[in-house]
Amino acid sequence: MNPPEAGSIAAAETVISPPARFEPVDLGELWTHRELIYFLTKRELQVRYKQSFFGISWAVLQPLVFAFIFALFFGVVLHIQPPGNLPYPVFAVIGIVPWLFVSQAIQNGAGSLVQDANLIAKVYFPRLALPISKAMSLLIDLAIALVVVVVVTLLYGVPIASTAYLVPAFLLLGAITAFALATLLSAVNVRYRDVQLVVPMLIQVLFFASPVLYSGTRVGDQAGEAWSYIYSLNPMASVLDGMRWALVDSPSPGLVHVLISIGSALLLLIGAVLYFRRAEDFFADVI
Repeated sequence: MNPPEAGSIAAAETVISPPARFEPVDLGELWTHRELIYFLTKRELQVRYKQSFFGISWAVLQPLVFAFIFALFFGVVLHIQPPGNLPYPVFAVIGIVPWLFVSQAIQNGAGSLVQDANLIAKVYFPRLALPISKAMSLLIDLAIALVVVVVVTLLYGVPIASTAYLVPAFLLLGAITAFALATLLSAVNVRYRDVQLVVPMLIQVLFFASPVLYSGTRVGDQAGEAWSYIYSLNPMASVLDGMRWALVDSPSPGLVHVLISIGSALLLLIGAVLYFRRAEDFFADVI
């Protein structure tokens, strides 16, 4: 058999190189790998609830248990009254649900690259698919928990506000914040494993710095308007206060404060993605 003549067969060649400095995310590449993201998300759900007695019911039990505990200690024992005479259980559950989503997305996403080290070392795919799948796997829990929020709100006789259609916008701001922190921490965690110890502490600090148990509007009342603007640099301040305002007409966080939170979240996202893209070239070697 005679060998083929030179140039008669065009060989397809794919060259994979590290991203250049400040190279943006290739959204087309992520879309091409959408099936991979789907299966990674499905795997997360299966692993989370495998051999679990309550299964998906945890999405209902978690916010209810936390709301009961917070309402008991802060509402009954400490007599903390939310603004607008809102029942504390309603106030608490509206703040707890988005907080659980954000905190779990940060914690799970921060360890995503290290947990899938074997996959990263063997196969090429957009590495951002890993923290994305971690966050997406929590969306089902979030959807179920939002139903719990509506049920608890109605059971306490609190009407749903006409601005409820804005709830997804505030949840999107929370998702952007969680994804940004998870992406940044996951990339740093590849080289410095101390991140695994820092993440729980960071989540605790963020918990107390966010209006989960109290209203963020009290910051301006107690510390002054200038401090309220600084406080808004934490995007979760607008997420939680905005959720309560949109759903049950609690005091509004204010347009300026929301814009500050949006700007802060976007800057965090841009910085996190740029660092992640720049660090991709050593993931397979270091991990």
